[in-house]
Amino acid sequence: MPSSTPPEPGPNDPKLKKKPDTLTKIILTKFFRNKLAVAGGIVLFIIVTMAIFAPLIAPQNPGDVEMDLLNRLAPPSTEFIMGTDDFGRDIFSRVLYGAQVSLLVGFLAMLGGAIIGTVMGSLAGYFGGRVDALIMRLVDILISFPNIFLLILLIAFFSPSVGLLIVFLASLGWMSTARLVRGEFLSLRQREYVLAAKTLGMKTNRIIFQHILPNALGPIIVASTLSVGNLIIVESVLSFLGLGVQPPTPSWGNMLQSAQNYTIMRDAWWYPVFPGLMIFITVLSINFVGDGLRDAFDPKMR
Repeated sequence: MPSSTPPEPGPNDPKLKKKPDTLTKIILTKFFRNKLAVAGGIVLFIIVTMAIFAPLIAPQNPGDVEMDLLNRLAPPSTEFIMGTDDFGRDIFSRVLYGAQVSLLVGFLAMLGGAIIGTVMGSLAGYFGGRVDALIMRLVDILISFPNIFLLILLIAFFSPSVGLLIVFLASLGWMSTARLVRGEFLSLRQREYVLAAKTLGMKTNRIIFQHILPNALGPIIVASTLSVGNLIIVESVLSFLGLGVQPPTPSWGNMLQSAQNYTIMRDAWWYPVFPGLMIFITVLSINFVGDGLRDAFDPKMR
């Protein structure tokens, strides 16, 4: 009589074969295990979404420069969620539109600096020799000057604007990325697959952009993400000093500059608190996301 017991699965049984996790899945899994990184990502998503849809959310036009004496320095209420400023303008509306400017400057300056730094670091790390020496000496010279001093010096010769601020921040923010990419390329260019590509006669640009650069993207993404918070702070500092975004265009920095009067600080606490709180929350969220990405891309943490 035949036995009804099913046969034991062998080592080659397809049911026992499991597809290995892809690198993307491993990185995402590690990132989502970091509760602070996920929380920071959610908060940052909310801030970015509110900034994008500010024209639909904001109850007032933040560029209105007409003074409303009846609502001047009104405290937070159901009508004005975050109160009003010394012109009677709704602070909540200006915070939303200020988020557009501050985030735009931070992300575009980061993108520009990352592109310049990646190109310069790739050239220095791949070719080495005189090319490496020339680029790294340029990096050493630029790093030896405080960025805030160079920014103030450059802006002093030009009329401050959002576009000009982005260009200057990107032009002075690529050196750290260049050093990071150079170090990655110095390590990766000796790998077997790169040597094989050279032996096969592949073009230099193909080796750099198809074989080396994709393997160096992890550190670049982490460093670029963490730099956004620093760029937002720099923009806020320059706008606070009157050298960044100019009124009536709102930004978190020039809102703080308008609220620095001692009487306003004492009698209208909401005026400086809400834009300052937005800077704090945004930068903190970006740093949490950056820390989560750093842990996710680090092979030692997996």
